Amino acid sequence: MSVYIQPMTILTQRAKHALIQELGVVDTMRFLNQFRAGSGNYTQERQQLFKELSTKDIIADIKARRTKPA
Repeated sequence: MSVYIQPMTILTQRAKHALIQELGVVDTMRFLNQFRAGSGNYTQERQQLFKELSTKDIIADIKARRTKPA
């Protein structure tokens, strides 16, 4: 049994077409834009942002935010 694997360019075109058919152009673009590569170095930024906090501090903050009404 052999399996045909499409080139990524064809697969990407087909996927975009399917999304446009289902979501429309605007929502397809909104969806695809969330996968763009960002800029900067998150590892360095994260170390700077959280250097004064322990893991327990971060977890406590997350739990506190979850219990606050929106």
